[in-house]
Amino acid sequence: MARDRTLVATDVLSGTPLFATFSRDELEALADKSEMLDLEDGGEVFDPGDPGDRLYVVASGTVVIRSPDGGQVLAEYVAGDSFGELDFLTKARRNARASAEGAARVLAFPAGGLDLSEALHDRPGIAARILRSFLLVVAGRTRKANSLVRENSPLVRELKRQAYGDKLTGLLNKAWLEENLPSMLPGPLALLMLKPDNFKEINDTCGHEAGDAVLAALAGELSRAVDREASAVRYLGNELAVVLQGADRAKALELATSLKARLSALDITKQTGRAGPVLSFSFGIALCPDHGEDAEALITAAAGLPLVGRARGGSRILFPEDEA
Repeated sequence: MARDRTLVATDVLSGTPLFATFSRDELEALADKSEMLDLEDGGEVFDPGDPGDRLYVVASGTVVIRSPDGGQVLAEYVAGDSFGELDFLTKARRNARASAEGAARVLAFPAGGLDLSEALHDRPGIAARILRSFLLVVAGRTRKANSLVRENSPLVRELKRQAYGDKLTGLLNKAWLEENLPSMLPGPLALLMLKPDNFKEINDTCGHEAGDAVLAALAGELSRAVDREASAVRYLGNELAVVLQGADRAKALELATSLKARLSALDITKQTGRAGPVLSFSFGIALCPDHGEDAEALITAAAGLPLVGRARGGSRILFPEDEA
């Protein structure tokens, strides 16, 4: 039964321009975290002041958007139309009323009780896809969208922060790396991946909350260290990354050596509530074009090297050719 609901929701999503370019797998991932609202005539979708925590797609019938006092009709949406995306992506409260005009069915994403980060925990890249698709839909709706979607407009900066920002550390996230690294190639470029060798000791002895606090402190130090010279990323778990454009082997090694010393000297007693442990770090460095000319090849070449460094005693800086 649940599978049938997911398939129905998938078909509804596939029929709207907002999700027209999404793969079937992506649509099913979204549909699985959605719910269908069956509304009678006048049934409310949202009221002014409600949180903008969901976006909607009309499956059948008509939904009318009215002014806060309910008097003026601002927009009408029919089957295949999406609405509520702007408030959803900016997390703004609703400033209008939405209700059914006659009986209507409306798909809501995410389902009640879920927030976006929970719904897309295993698929962070989909959030970035929704952002890009939303900007294209907005551009098609109105000529005024040109001012809205300018690269440096406050709205776009905020949407990018939400789509590409890691909530715990404030760094860029894996979705940003995978979406933006291809546009920086064929380089030259260095991708640095780094992991604490003994992070598990913090989680085991001080607890996961302390581990999160230490990771946030490391991220802050990393961000300050690279400043505007490079882009700092939280890739997976406690694995961090740095993208350094225009770098050759010598410059990448110089930065990794500097970061290893700086991060290892970071005092984390405030986060752990105890003296020690002193963290050490291992780095993996992949260069374009030396170790690959596409993003997937570079990430694959660098991502496993910090674990190799840890297995060799830790506090290592390795290039792919060092693995053997």
